[in-house]
Amino acid sequence: MFLPDLHKVIQTAMTWSNSHLHQFVKDKKFYSTPDEEDFMDRSSNTFDYSKIKVSDLLEAEKDRVIYEYDFGDSWTHDIILEKVLPLDKEKYYPVCIEGEKSTPPEDIGGIPGYYQFLEARNDPDHELRDFFDPFMMEEFDPDDFDKEDINEALKMKDYGCINFDDEHFI
Repeated sequence: MFLPDLHKVIQTAMTWSNSHLHQFVKDKKFYSTPDEEDFMDRSSNTFDYSKIKVSDLLEAEKDRVIYEYDFGDSWTHDIILEKVLPLDKEKYYPVCIEGEKSTPPEDIGGIPGYYQFLEARNDPDHELRDFFDPFMMEEFDPDDFDKEDINEALKMKDYGCINFDDEHFI
């Protein structure tokens, strides 16, 4: 799987809209879509990720790469290769095998904003209650997690670059 497709998988699993910048980081190198007008001036260390496979960055168990999404909210994810499993040709990939809790809503202000959102959601008199979307306040369940829903969403996307060129899948 190529990094842009892993990005799509993460976006789908997190139920986010893919409306912000993102990158993968390993060994002080940035992997993303190169941008000549890079406002963070990373251009000398930013590599076009369109032809980089996940297996190029995660080669052995315990290898890790960082996935950053929405540089304003600064969602940072550690992606760790826990184990290489034999390919099950009867199974659809990618697949969510476990998880817990709901994904924080996008544009919520990162981790601090998410905690403020939860406080306001649980306190009708909270000073920031009117700041957040009322529909989101009512409908959002922080404990909701449905693996089957995520797997159905993953099946609906085209990841086109999944390559089963050997008997293992990362």
